[in-house]
Amino acid sequence: MSKTIIKTSKAPLPIGPYSQAVRAGNTLYVSGQIALNPETGNLISGDAKEQTQAVMHHLEAILKAAGMGFQDVVKCSIFVKNMSDFATVNEVYGSFFEQNPPARETVEVSRLPKDVLVEISCIACV
Repeated sequence: MSKTIIKTSKAPLPIGPYSQAVRAGNTLYVSGQIALNPETGNLISGDAKEQTQAVMHHLEAILKAAGMGFQDVVKCSIFVKNMSDFATVNEVYGSFFEQNPPARETVEVSRLPKDVLVEISCIACV
């Protein structure tokens, strides 16, 4: 099975040795996205709502670059700095999956890259 690296300028460039996404066969593995401005690489300041909106738009851009969309997502992993932000993150996240949402977990972690409030990764399949 071949693998293809997916890259788009509409999502932040990786800040380490990883790809934005890798497609293996019919499955796309999207790396965790955080609230960075794709043009500058700077942190998008704001609350959990603003950061989650940015993250979801990054995921959307990467999915689109792979010829996919949120309807193809089968699994998401959400990492939050504070579980008190769960309702806010969940509301924004849910607005992108109005029907047939994917499987997922949400985990509180002690720290995320660049001290962001939320990071989300996903797996999509066609």
